[in-house]
Amino acid sequence: MELFEDVAKPLVDDLVRGKNGLLFTYGVTGSGKTFTMTGSPGQGGLLPRSLDMIFNSIGPYQAKRFVFKTDDKNGLDVQSQIDALLERQRQDNIPSAPKTPSSRQKLDPEFRDMMNPEEACRSEGVDEDSSYGVFVSYIEIYNNYIFDLLEETPYDPIRPKWNGGTPNTDFIPPQSKILREDQNHNMYVAGCTEVEVKTTEEAFEVFWRGQKKRRIANTQLNKESSRSHSVFIIKLAQAPLDADGDNILQDKSQVAVSQLCLVDLAGSERTSRTRADGNRLREAGNINQSLMTLRTCIEVLRENQMCGTNKVGICRTLKVTHLFKNYFDGEGKVRMIVCINPKAEDFEETMLVMRFAEMTQEVEVARPADRPVCGFAAGRRQRNQASKDDPARRKGNICCPPDFTTTLGQLLHSIPPLPCCELTDPHDDTTLPRVIEALEKRQRIRQMIIDQYKQAANVMRSSLKELDGSLFNKEDFINKQNGKLAEKDRQIQSQKADMERLEKKTKMQEYKIEVLQKTTNIYEVDKRSLQQELETRESRLKREHVDKKRMEQRMQGMVSDTQHKWEKECERRVNAKQLEMQNKLWVKNEEAEAAQGHRHRDQGAPGPAPRHPPAAGPSSAAPPRGAPSPQHPQLLKVSAASEKVLSKCDRYIQTKLIKGEVIKTRGGGQSVQFTDIETLRQQLTTARKRRSSEGSPQSSDQGGQWTDVETRCAVGVEMRAGSNMGPGYEHRGFVKRRKP
Repeated sequence: MELFEDVAKPLVDDLVRGKNGLLFTYGVTGSGKTFTMTGSPGQGGLLPRSLDMIFNSIGPYQAKRFVFKTDDKNGLDVQSQIDALLERQRQDNIPSAPKTPSSRQKLDPEFRDMMNPEEACRSEGVDEDSSYGVFVSYIEIYNNYIFDLLEETPYDPIRPKWNGGTPNTDFIPPQSKILREDQNHNMYVAGCTEVEVKTTEEAFEVFWRGQKKRRIANTQLNKESSRSHSVFIIKLAQAPLDADGDNILQDKSQVAVSQLCLVDLAGSERTSRTRADGNRLREAGNINQSLMTLRTCIEVLRENQMCGTNKVGICRTLKVTHLFKNYFDGEGKVRMIVCINPKAEDFEETMLVMRFAEMTQEVEVARPADRPVCGFAAGRRQRNQASKDDPARRKGNICCPPDFTTTLGQLLHSIPPLPCCELTDPHDDTTLPRVIEALEKRQRIRQMIIDQYKQAANVMRSSLKELDGSLFNKEDFINKQNGKLAEKDRQIQSQKADMERLEKKTKMQEYKIEVLQKTTNIYEVDKRSLQQELETRESRLKREHVDKKRMEQRMQGMVSDTQHKWEKECERRVNAKQLEMQNKLWVKNEEAEAAQGHRHRDQGAPGPAPRHPPAAGPSSAAPPRGAPSPQHPQLLKVSAASEKVLSKCDRYIQTKLIKGEVIKTRGGGQSVQFTDIETLRQQLTTARKRRSSEGSPQSSDQGGQWTDVETRCAVGVEMRAGSNMGPGYEHRGFVKRRKP
């Protein structure tokens, strides 16, 4: 907005006052020249703002369409209203003619956001006694050729054409326009399409239609690089009104034409950086050459100004400088916008652009002379408008009520004339009675008129009272309505205050909501990260738990196997130790008996027969002779208890219960882990003894080996519920040693 106020707005003011203007953007490629001129959605550039200011200034004073007509010689003709209507009908019937966009159409969404009516501004130099018309045209200068971007052509100007349709012949460039000079020595493009527009939207739609046809290519420095110089020309026609201020003056010499050229120059570029080839290389060479010519033209103007020389001809070498020759000669105001790219790679090009901009600040051109004004008085339009708006004054007659007027007229016509009152004879008795009768009749008529008047006055008085009453009621009603309106106003004001308060509160709540949303987003991110970490840890714990269970099962199997192994080993060692101790005891007993036998032989007594060593077991050892023989109970080990076995027990019954756990192994089998051995012993009331059936008969002193229940005790294994091994007993009895 500040750039428009400082640069473009003075040019628009001069355009409305009938002066020419030129505005162009200059800079390296990719520096934002097209953006500065066109703008972006939500932020219009210099071109849409200039159009908006023009139509805001001359909007009420525009002439009807086709009142101004171009003459194809950079001039304009003025037509009457009827001719303009016929011309419009004729243009509508021609299908090939370019259609002027209607202001009632919906805007293209591509550029709708660029129009911002809230930033509208106006020009103060508008002549109210004149009518205006706006014409726009759009051209581009590509490789030193001029093309009309608004022309409806059946061919594509970008595609190359070939002679005879064979690609081996010479290349023919697309058809281009030529430059001509009008009668006022101004340069113009001959045959260029000029479209009359009435609103900002229409003008910008025409510009956008031509913008789509402009040549744009992709380079390494800019994805949408302009390959041509574009010129958007706004031509403003101004014609004074006639003496009555109603119609446009039909005089072509009184029509003033001013134009504003908005130029988007292509950016200068180095081929070493763009690495262009083919058409892009040729386009870059023509662009750089045209910009160099423009710079040379500015330098010649500066030299002419400083040295007083008059060098000419340099501006005619290329089309871009030849088209604007009049501006350099002083026929208008020239403004240049320098666009700079902040990239460090463009430092050298940017320095050249800044030097050129510094040089152009010292160039001055002559001011154009103001156009002569017509000799009509000012304020013609306002007087004509006021005469049309003021209603005609009509004279009104004061009329009485129709009944009262009719009755009064009849009564006045019925008044008899007075008879002759001259008395010539003292004995005349007819004259006085006639006069008296006439006077009485007049008196009656007068009384009737008075009664009628009173009656009309009463009616009028009652109607006036009714009117006064109705007026009073209406005034009372108006006062009540005013009171209600005042109350409503107060309510509206209070509601406005509440709305403002609520809006502030809403904004505060929206701000808080936004902060909470941001905080929530942060917390959600943290929550997701924590959940992921928690899931990772849970999965790790599950794996560790599974591994632990597997390790426990493996260790339990190994422990049970090791325990069972060592139990067997301990049992084997215990049995071996018991057998060894029994053998030792038997050897000692034999030695003792041998010593006792020698002693008896020495005394002459027969000794006992020699005995063979026992097989195993402590119960087979015999005490030495002369010593009390130990009474070892004969143990009976059985695998299953029965009544017959229990009848042989004479002292006690001893039962061993081996407790264990059945554990499933990893291979699918089962293993038994012994945990405890419980010994149950029951004393019998009657001790029944029986002589062993084994061995040789002995004397009653020494007796045979007596056995009891202890020698026949069984060892049982207690199983858990649900075991697959089933109940059973394990018999681990020792072989009894018999005495020889």
